Amino acid sequence: MPTMNVSLTAQQLAFVTQLAEAGDYASASEVIRDGLRLLEREKAAEAEKIEVLRREVGSGLEDARAGRFSDRTAVDIARDIIRKSVRAS
Repeated sequence: MPTMNVSLTAQQLAFVTQLAEAGDYASASEVIRDGLRLLEREKAAEAEKIEVLRREVGSGLEDARAGRFSDRTAVDIARDIIRKSVRAS
């Protein structure tokens, strides 16, 4: 497996060491690899959200070009979203 030297702050080093010594991980390398996997998942989720937003904006632009508009204000829409989330919880 390739290796890489990285610089950590004292706080980061203490955290990695604590996790490894507690037995949660077999080594500091496993802690770092797990952290990188988490970062990869977060970045993938972020990219997916951006793609959904692009599609929705594109859909809205198509509706606007076709003359399909709503008379609801942003406040009306936000109020409906809040009501739905309150009912769901």
